[in-house]
Amino acid sequence: MTTALIFAGGSGTRMNSRARPKQFLQFYGKELIIHTLENFQNHPEVDAIAVVCIADWIPYLQRLLEKFEVGKVRVVVPGGASGQESIYNGLRAIREYASEDSIVLVHDGVRPFVNERLISDCINCVKEHGSAITVTPAIETIVTQEDGKITSITDRSKCFHAKAPQCFRLCELLAAHERARAECRTDMIDSASLMKFYGHELHTVAGGFDNIKITTPADFYTFKALYEVREQQQIFGL
Repeated sequence: MTTALIFAGGSGTRMNSRARPKQFLQFYGKELIIHTLENFQNHPEVDAIAVVCIADWIPYLQRLLEKFEVGKVRVVVPGGASGQESIYNGLRAIREYASEDSIVLVHDGVRPFVNERLISDCINCVKEHGSAITVTPAIETIVTQEDGKITSITDRSKCFHAKAPQCFRLCELLAAHERARAECRTDMIDSASLMKFYGHELHTVAGGFDNIKITTPADFYTFKALYEVREQQQIFGL
């Protein structure tokens, strides 16, 4: 079984939206979280979806799932105090219906341009190597600095940005989370960092530059441009 674990637990403070969290902002007639979920709903190799959501917004999300017929969602669980805790909550819920060797694709609810090919590549990479971390090449110079002075310049050809999906076997990712909790480690920024810290070998999958995360008001304009390009490709076969 393959489950997409969608993290939609953020409050969206960088989006400066006072009315609702960023994942529930509406674009082109659909909330952002629905744009994201539909990519997994429509993928033939994704069997189920689990969503981690802000507790107070779960009833609203349930209504959206029904309205837009996102039928693969098996569970919706409340988020925790951090992203790490929220993902753990989702993994525990998945364990209730999926086998230990199931594949889990951890993805941001506000990353709506994940496409069918990337999802397939991630699934195949986990089957072959046990992990799949979506990356894109760094396109600008990477430096380290201290006290306002550059201390080193890294070879850009060896640098990549880690994005999502980040994918593993359920048993291994859940075990890493439980070990971190036992050791009171709550500072892991994402699943890749957690798994690397505990000695897992991470394999990469090339993602597109359009697989952006909507976190700031400026990202809205990028979303709009990318959405219109996708529509034109579908209509005109570009």
